[in-house]
Amino acid sequence: MSKTAPKSVIKPLDDRIVVTRTEPETKTAGGILLPENAKEKPQQGKILAVGPGKLLDDGTRAKPDVAVGDIILFGKYSGTEITVDGVEVIILRESDILAKVG
Repeated sequence: MSKTAPKSVIKPLDDRIVVTRTEPETKTAGGILLPENAKEKPQQGKILAVGPGKLLDDGTRAKPDVAVGDIILFGKYSGTEITVDGVEVIILRESDILAKVG
């Protein structure tokens, strides 16, 4: 998986967000090196693109609480994983975001 953003422009709709996962930890807190097959996919990522916000009943849009470049935590099975220009990204709804980091 590449750390760079895809070359194609992805414009998410409504309250959707495009995220790239951060690299998984290679060492435990105790200093033990993890083999490739023991690593779990991280539930943390960096936001690459943010949609305009959820369309409300009155026709206005709710402003997203996150911005491009934010580091976020999301659920293990949240979103849809796709590959764009060889880069694995996840498209998820703003409501799937658990927290901002930092």
